[in-house]
Amino acid sequence: MHSTPRHRGLGPLIRHLGAAVALTFALSVGANAADEATSQGAQRKTTTSESYIVIDPIYSTIIDGAKARGLLMVEMGLDVPDPKFREYVNLSLPRLRDAYVRGLLTYAATAVRPYRQPSVEDIASRLQAITDKVMGREGARVLMAQTAIRVTR
Repeated sequence: MHSTPRHRGLGPLIRHLGAAVALTFALSVGANAADEATSQGAQRKTTTSESYIVIDPIYSTIIDGAKARGLLMVEMGLDVPDPKFREYVNLSLPRLRDAYVRGLLTYAATAVRPYRQPSVEDIASRLQAITDKVMGREGARVLMAQTAIRVTR
C-alpha cells in the first residue's frame, strides 16, 4: 500500500500560528474590556486636541521558528484635522482596528524577533499605509505612542 508523504514541517507551524491568532484575539478582547471599564469611569486620552483619536493598544504574537516567543504591543493614535473626515474615521474604527491587527500579526510573525527591538519607523509606516488604504485617502496621520515587546521563554 502506497501512502503519500506527509509535510511534517507545516503542521506545527499552522498550529502555532493558529494559537498565536487565538492568543492575540483573546488579549485584544481582554484589553478592550479593560478599556471599556476604564472609559466608564474616566476617559483615557493622551492629549486635549480635538483632532486626536485614541486607538486601543494592539497585541500581536512574536513567532520565532515555529514557537510563540513573546508579544508585540503597539499603542497609537490618529491625528485627523478635518472634522468631517474625523467623523468618518471614528465610524470606521472597527475596520481600521481589524486591518491593524491583521497587519501587525503578519509583521510580528515574520519581522519581529525576540532578541532585538522592533523598528518603530517600520511599524509606523506600515500602519500609515494601512490607514490610507482602509480610509481610501490620506488625511489621518498615525502617531505612535508606545511600542514594546515582552519575551517569553
